[in-house]
Amino acid sequence: MRIISVQDVNSILESLKPQPDGQTRKKVASIISDVQKRKDRALREYERKFSKTNLKSFRVTQAEIKNAYKQVSKDQIEAIRLAKQRLARSENLIKKQLQGSLLLTDGVKIRKKFLPLDSIACYIPGGKARYPSTVVMSVVPAKIAGVKRIVAVSPPNQKGVIDPLTLVAADICGVDEFYKIGGAQAIAALAYGTESITKVDKIAGPGGMFVTLAKYLLSDVVSIDMIAGPTELAVIADSSADPDLVAVDLISQAEHSTDTRCCLITNSTSLKEQVLKSLRKRANLISRSDIVKTSLANNGFIAVCKTESQMIDLANKLAPEHLEVMTRNSQRLADKIKSAGLVLVGRNTPSSASDYLLGSNHILPTHGFAKTRGSLGVLDYMKLHTTIESSKASLERISKYMKALTDAEGLSNHYEAVRSRI
Repeated sequence: MRIISVQDVNSILESLKPQPDGQTRKKVASIISDVQKRKDRALREYERKFSKTNLKSFRVTQAEIKNAYKQVSKDQIEAIRLAKQRLARSENLIKKQLQGSLLLTDGVKIRKKFLPLDSIACYIPGGKARYPSTVVMSVVPAKIAGVKRIVAVSPPNQKGVIDPLTLVAADICGVDEFYKIGGAQAIAALAYGTESITKVDKIAGPGGMFVTLAKYLLSDVVSIDMIAGPTELAVIADSSADPDLVAVDLISQAEHSTDTRCCLITNSTSLKEQVLKSLRKRANLISRSDIVKTSLANNGFIAVCKTESQMIDLANKLAPEHLEVMTRNSQRLADKIKSAGLVLVGRNTPSSASDYLLGSNHILPTHGFAKTRGSLGVLDYMKLHTTIESSKASLERISKYMKALTDAEGLSNHYEAVRSRI
């Protein structure tokens, strides 16, 4: 891992910015354009190229879902149900706060209420790992919001098959349509629609570089949840932290893919050395070792700060997806964190547990977007609906002020529309 001695936080952040890849952007834009023009035909060709499979039909059948149940264990099914139940409690708590309201002011009635979106799609990553847990995290909030049509997409394997536990999770959580497509081509199909797939109003879910870039490029065509992926973990720890716990937590997120970003922020040179020692000891003994080592070597770093306040400042400006706090008084320090997708407090709150069963959502903002939003949730699948009704008397009361403002902006016809009524 890269070692950074922090002198100036802002200059450190500049050095950590990922460099834009123009070639990747061109490739993704080309795929999007091709799918828009050739629809299903383009999808088949891209799945043949990237997934190495020939698909006659994209949609998962009921027979495939039924067969998937035969390939998973009872414990796995119960785990999915428990994850759904715990997340549902958390999302229902938020939805209960979203009651409609009526405001009466001088003859004006303003009604506000939250309405579910009509159709959404959830992208479920595949490839180097399977993610049935992401089905739970993306679908459950949509179901609680009351979305009418919930679509899921995920890249198939070379046999044209979706991971069985992913299909079981989709069935348990209430997915209406599941399609065997992945990558930028899946995002384009959901945004524009094809002969086989009806377009959706919003796309949610994490993904790799191609998926994330496709969502960004298509955000003027279809609504998206956030920039979510590849995953990030920052650990704030002082000399009181257990270096082995810090090491296993960094490994747990680094194993997702080679483009993850995992880091330690500390004010202890002793802890830095102990964590590095623990990582070296484990590196060749763990599963997915090549992925972890590549990720930590290419993207990982340890930032050695002078003070606690410098650690807090760096964390807030970095705005990581996950932020673990393992210090002497973890809650006190955590209270000073304002920019993180999810703050995990204390030695017994590993990010890996939150990825599955703690009841929080693991779809979180990356690339610094935690400065402006938090996790995916029921609010992402709802819209604020406003109606307003004014009386003639109310228009009379505001008439003089309407004229003052419309004259100032040179929009006299706005005032005329009001004056005509009084």
